[in-house]
Amino acid sequence: MQYSKLGRSSLEVSKIGFGCMSLTGGTSENQLIIDQALDLGINYFDTADLYEHGENETKIGALLKSRRDQVILATKVGNQHRADGNGWDWNPSKKYILSAVEDSLKRLQTDYIDLYQLHGGTIEDPVDETIEAFEILKQQGKIRYYGISSIRPNVIREYVQRANIVSVMMQYSLLDRRPEEECLELLHDHNIGVVGRGSIAQGLLAGKPAAPYLNYSEAEVAQAAEVIRSITDQSSSSAQTAIRFVLQHQALDSAVMGIRTLAQLKDIAAAGDFPPLSNWEIELLIKAVPAAYYTAHR
Repeated sequence: MQYSKLGRSSLEVSKIGFGCMSLTGGTSENQLIIDQALDLGINYFDTADLYEHGENETKIGALLKSRRDQVILATKVGNQHRADGNGWDWNPSKKYILSAVEDSLKRLQTDYIDLYQLHGGTIEDPVDETIEAFEILKQQGKIRYYGISSIRPNVIREYVQRANIVSVMMQYSLLDRRPEEECLELLHDHNIGVVGRGSIAQGLLAGKPAAPYLNYSEAEVAQAAEVIRSITDQSSSSAQTAIRFVLQHQALDSAVMGIRTLAQLKDIAAAGDFPPLSNWEIELLIKAVPAAYYTAHR
């Protein structure tokens, strides 16, 4: 497994991260998958207090407890569940963040969170208040670093200019190259790490039947998948090629992948050992479909 320093932090994260939201098996099955992921060199595990009403944090906390010193644990905050259990509301306030972290620490069975991320964000948020909450948590030792999870260029710019974020999680794949227009270069120039999600576009780049995706038609999705297949040899898989496309960008430090089975784990983890794609392979891929641009939140 290859590793990368996450932005300006001291965190050495595996090029393949484990997206815990997809972990839906029984306890023994999940433990087997987590242990195998660690043995394969995956050290970055990403969850959120929103997932399964907090139960995902509880699950991953128990699964990682015995090997906590070997992992970089990331979770997210900002979506507050309603008291009646009917949905949630966006709440980036200082008061809520300082309260929510205590619940996450308990569920994760840990004294500290390696990377605490704002789970979204709007340009109307009280950004300075949000930043102050994260800085207080750093001073208290409850978190080591903080970042945001956002695809909104205007929000990302605000945090780049005003906060000590070390990372941004954003969707990025051959079928979603919107971050290339501005965000990836901006973050790289400021030594802020990028954690990619959606690298295989809901499986559409890894063998799932073609279907419309974002602004792409079914035919365009099929074309992108076919080009990926065309440069994938018999010793690798389409998923690995799609992940390598994401990781070839200099701004990307890790690709967080949803993993449900041991077979998926072994296939995906192997991509973290592959060399970069060649220039001609990258050129073929970027010509497969036209790049799109963000139309809102610019």
